[in-house]
Amino acid sequence: MRRYASFLLAGLCGLAIASSVPARDSAPAAPALFRVDLGTASGKPVSGRLLLFAVDAATARVQAKDGKVEEVDSNMLDPTQTAIAAREVTHLVPGQGVTLDGDAVAFPKAFSQLPPGDYLLQAVLDTNHDYNYSGRDAGDLISPVVEVHLPAVMPRLVLDKVVPGHDLWDIPEHALSPTTRQHLAEAKAHLKPIDFVSPVLSAFWGRPIHMKGWVLLPPGYDVSGKTTYPVVYHTHGYTGGYRSEAMTGLTMYGQMAEKAMPPMIWVLLDESSPTGTHEFADSVNNGPWGQALTTELIPSLEKQYRMDGKASGRFLNGHSSGGWATLWLQTRYPKVFGGTWSTSPDPSDFHDFTGIDLYAPHANVYRRADGTPYPLVRDHGKVIATFQQFAQMERVVGPYGGQMASFDWVFSPRGKDGRPEPMFDRDTGDVDPAVVAYWHDHYDIAYRLKTHWPQLKKDLDGKIHLYVGTADTFYLDGAAHKLKAVLDGLGAKSSFHFIPDRTHFDLYRIGDDRQGLMKQITWQMYAIARPHSTLKPPAQ
Repeated sequence: MRRYASFLLAGLCGLAIASSVPARDSAPAAPALFRVDLGTASGKPVSGRLLLFAVDAATARVQAKDGKVEEVDSNMLDPTQTAIAAREVTHLVPGQGVTLDGDAVAFPKAFSQLPPGDYLLQAVLDTNHDYNYSGRDAGDLISPVVEVHLPAVMPRLVLDKVVPGHDLWDIPEHALSPTTRQHLAEAKAHLKPIDFVSPVLSAFWGRPIHMKGWVLLPPGYDVSGKTTYPVVYHTHGYTGGYRSEAMTGLTMYGQMAEKAMPPMIWVLLDESSPTGTHEFADSVNNGPWGQALTTELIPSLEKQYRMDGKASGRFLNGHSSGGWATLWLQTRYPKVFGGTWSTSPDPSDFHDFTGIDLYAPHANVYRRADGTPYPLVRDHGKVIATFQQFAQMERVVGPYGGQMASFDWVFSPRGKDGRPEPMFDRDTGDVDPAVVAYWHDHYDIAYRLKTHWPQLKKDLDGKIHLYVGTADTFYLDGAAHKLKAVLDGLGAKSSFHFIPDRTHFDLYRIGDDRQGLMKQITWQMYAIARPHSTLKPPAQ
């Protein structure tokens, strides 16, 4: 869940807690209009979602390094610190511009209601309509950061810079551990790209659909040898993708080279899509991703690489949205996989959807029955953002690719307009009971286990391993407790770990070792695949 590239970067994610835009108690002001012109950087007409970001100048400079503010952007872990306005733009020609009404589509309030003062502004044209997922990305157009005293008479911004593309291997120095740097060249050579055109997904969409990712081969892998290896199928959390999975591979290789992890093949799966994360669910909106993985991609990979090729040597691991995906795959395809080690998974029991019971009468995701707001983001005991703030900010940034919209694309029935039916009203927070009934029948993992356990037990018992922090940033420990209670009530064998005081972003750390938990997990997998092996984990 949320902007989470991969567990490797989790320790680098800070919870930047900033002051929110204060309310203004005054008479209605004139509309806040802004002129945004297209410079000559693009050289051709452009279309997309035009976003305007504004933040209190003094606050931004205090938080910035050396007081220099190089960009103004939303903060997913503190939604109200930045004011955002938006509009769609089509065929904007270089040298021409548009007027953006800062009151028409805005968060957390109309720009004319911001208190008078000095603000830093920046405009971004999201040309790929993926800002909710990726932020500003290759091909987007941005303006310089300008300081304006609001209210003002139509401030002008110019989109004069194109965001450059990313070099896959242009990796920040701080993102690489000493072990990864030591084995970097060899690790790159052992990473093999996946670009598989799925027949079933292509038939669903009516165009070629590529399944992408990486195969990481372990040290000593011999193409012509007879040795086979256990396989870990890993996928990322929300905002992750092809690039973050490559970085995961680099780290895994370094750990295997140092013998801190056992020799296994890693299949690093990209589950990102224009709708958010498809989570390898078979969905009426996204298509049959689980079917494509289990009946097409895995058989294809096992023909190419020296993989075990049986359930006892196929394992699953993922964090956050990837945690839900791997938990879903294990419970939906129990004969295919030998176990999942899912960490901080998105809600697996919709009686606790980040603390909200979606099945309650007159359920509302914004407010409890007593009117108090539901929190969504916390830093240990401190609430940082509410569910309403998060959802309504996402709607302004764009109705595509956001976390809440992503849930609808995975879980919801398809509406008459061809888009998924929303689970809740973005204005009021009211839950649609008909949509939730569909979620319940198709994607509530706890309900599925309770209903089908007699059929699932033979192939699933003992294969579910779940880890979550008791201080999970997004309250995901609640659903994990409910899932455990269901499995315990069934007499199922499972392994649940509620790690004291750990959040969504530091779950894998043991002492000073950011990969401590992952190391333990890989040796647990290896012991199942190779019960008689003399390889053992190094002494801690």
